Amino acid sequence: MANELFILTKAILPLPDKHAGLKNEEERLRKRYLDITMNEDVKNIFIKKQKFWNSVRSFLLDRGFLEVETPIIENSAGGAAATPFATHHNALDMDVFLRISMGELWQKKLLVAGYEKTFEIGRQFRNEGMDTEHLQDYSQMEFYWGYANFEDGMKLVEKFYKEIAMATLGSLKFETGEHKINLGKKWERYDFESLIKEKTNVDIYNADKSEIIKKLKELNMEFDDSVGRWRLVDLLWKYCRKDLSGPGFLTGQPVELTPLAKRSQSDPRKVEQFQVILAGSEMGNGYSELNDPIDQEERLKEQKGLGEEGDEEAMEHDEGFIEALKYGMPPACGFGFSERLFSIMMDRPIRECVVFPLMKPENIPDIKKKDKK
Repeated sequence: MANELFILTKAILPLPDKHAGLKNEEERLRKRYLDITMNEDVKNIFIKKQKFWNSVRSFLLDRGFLEVETPIIENSAGGAAATPFATHHNALDMDVFLRISMGELWQKKLLVAGYEKTFEIGRQFRNEGMDTEHLQDYSQMEFYWGYANFEDGMKLVEKFYKEIAMATLGSLKFETGEHKINLGKKWERYDFESLIKEKTNVDIYNADKSEIIKKLKELNMEFDDSVGRWRLVDLLWKYCRKDLSGPGFLTGQPVELTPLAKRSQSDPRKVEQFQVILAGSEMGNGYSELNDPIDQEERLKEQKGLGEEGDEEAMEHDEGFIEALKYGMPPACGFGFSERLFSIMMDRPIRECVVFPLMKPENIPDIKKKDKK
């Protein structure tokens, strides 16, 4: 009964078979548009992801936090221990880096400026390995809360995660891998030193580097014995955490592993840090921010020395940040988590939870052949 027919688009390739679908993982991720078209479960992941980030933003805005945007390209990669992506800025003729944190040092400068509550949600980049939990570019959230400490942070974060789970899943319970998680039950406290002692019999403050290496070999842990002693201690912790389903908070971390955190008043070897433990891994990191410019400068100088010795994850010594601290930064709690939290809620590898993950080109050109033009 139609009077006219208009062709809206040319669909000249057939969709995959409805029953067989796309079976090859690489093909599914490379042709994600087909994966979403053919798989309702995949389509729903990204609807839930939007609810996830909306709940993050709403939670913070409802509590008076100001959303900010800080630079993605930086003169020095600060705010975390990670290997950055480096590039060259042609207009200014200088080497620059893609940020490895969600504006940590910038947001602390905003604390100096008088903004007492800020947060940012955006992309950050780390030029490191890929696995089921890690990507090189991913979304991250960080907030900074003036006149609060890590104890205040833990109370807020527990409420935060429960609200996110309800908004995303409609429940405080979910399963991921072999772990059954209930965010509604009492959150545990795990002590860094005690847990390593209990599970490996290593006293992290008295054992020398050779003892730690010996234990790592016994545990069949991969490691680089050229890195510093505390990096090896951190590997011991990574071994210990894998059986912890959580929810809980890891506390009592050594000063050497967190150069930007305030020292513990009860034990100056440690810092006022808390990490959310879920499904055998860290799913969020926060601490009472170090606001003593003298202590901070000494620690960053130590980090610079480690970098010169070959530690690729050592932090940069940012003189501009130290100068800002000298004008007076209020005591504060900072905290952040990445979209890895969403991936464990979905019980999927993190790459599966990215709409278009970075893939190697199917036909990689021979870079050795120079362009003769």
